[in-house]
Amino acid sequence: MFDKLAKIHERYEELGRLMADAAGDPQKLIAYAQERSNLEELMETYRQYQETQRQMESVRALLSEDQDAELKALAQEELDALAKDEGVLLIKLKQLLLPRDPNDDKNVIVEIRAGAGGEEAGLFAADLFRMYTRYAEMRRWKTEVLSRNESGIGGFKEIIFMVKGKGAYSRLKYESGVHRVQRVPETEASGRIHTSTATVAVLPEVDEVEVEINPDDLRIDVFRSTGHGGQSVNTTDSAVRITHLPTGMVISCQDERSQLQNKLRALAVLRARLYEMEREKQRSEVEEWRRDQVGSGDRAEKIRTYNFPQNRVTDHRIGLTSYRLEDVLAGNLDEFIEALATDEQARRLAALEA
Repeated sequence: MFDKLAKIHERYEELGRLMADAAGDPQKLIAYAQERSNLEELMETYRQYQETQRQMESVRALLSEDQDAELKALAQEELDALAKDEGVLLIKLKQLLLPRDPNDDKNVIVEIRAGAGGEEAGLFAADLFRMYTRYAEMRRWKTEVLSRNESGIGGFKEIIFMVKGKGAYSRLKYESGVHRVQRVPETEASGRIHTSTATVAVLPEVDEVEVEINPDDLRIDVFRSTGHGGQSVNTTDSAVRITHLPTGMVISCQDERSQLQNKLRALAVLRARLYEMEREKQRSEVEEWRRDQVGSGDRAEKIRTYNFPQNRVTDHRIGLTSYRLEDVLAGNLDEFIEALATDEQARRLAALEA
C-alpha cells in the first residue's frame, strides 16, 4: 500500500511541474489540474499520516530517555492519542485508495416498473417516481421524463426518466432492485393490507463512444403519440419505437413532439441498457469466481419494504429500519443511501485486506 502511495505522491508532484510548463496550453493545463485535484484529498491525508508518524517517533524517543514518572505518563498519553489518530488516518487512506466507480459522476436513467399487485403496484410505482424526483430537487439535480406508460387510476405501468447532476449515479445506484409496499389500498373496502411491488433499475448515462450501436441492428418504427385513454397527443407520427434485433430490447419514446428528439431519447436508453448488460455479465463472472472461492451468499430479491400500518421503511440489505415513512417517500433518502455507501465501502475494504 505504501509503495503505491509513494508512486502516487511522485505523480502528484510531477503534475505540479507539468502545470507550470503547460501555462500556454489551456487544454493540457485543465487536464493536469483536474488529475491533481482528484489526488488532493489522498495526498493531504498521506501528509497528515506521515506527520503523525514523525510525532510518534519523537515521543517514543522521549520515552526511551531517563525521565521522571510524571513526564513519562504525559508522554505516554500523547503517544496513545497519536496512535489513535494514526489508526483513523490509515483507515481513511485505505478508503481513498479504493478505485472509484468510473460511473459515479454520471447522469442516470431510472426505470420504474409496476410489479405484482395490479393497480396498487402502479400507484406504488408513481410513489417511487415522486420520491426520486423530490430527492433530485433537494440535491438541485434536474429530472426529465423519457417515457411513460400510465395505468388507469394515476399510477404507472412503467416510467423512464433521466436525472442530471454531478454524482447522481454515485447516490442513486443503490436504489436498483425490487421495492415492496404493504398498505391498505384506497379501493379496498374490507381494509385488508395488500402487498405490492415495483422494480427500479438505475443505469448510468452512456456516451456514444462508450457503446457502439450498429444501425443495421436496429428496427425503427414511428407512430402517433397517444395519451391517457388512447387519445392522440398530436397529429404527427412523432413517437418512436426502437427494437434492438440482437437482444430483442424494445424502447418506445413519445413524450417529445419531435420525432428526432424521441429517437435520441430512445437511443440513450438503449445505450444505457446495453452498457449495463455488459457490466452485469462481467459482474456475474466475478461473482461466480468469488462463489467458488468463498461459497454462496445469495440475497433476497426485495431490497426495501415500505410498511404503512407501522410507518416503517426497512432496507433488507443492511437491516436498517426507519419509522419515518412519510419523510422517506417525500425524498429524504440520505439516511439509507449513506448507510448503503458505508456498507459497500466496508465490504470493499474487507475484500482488499483479505
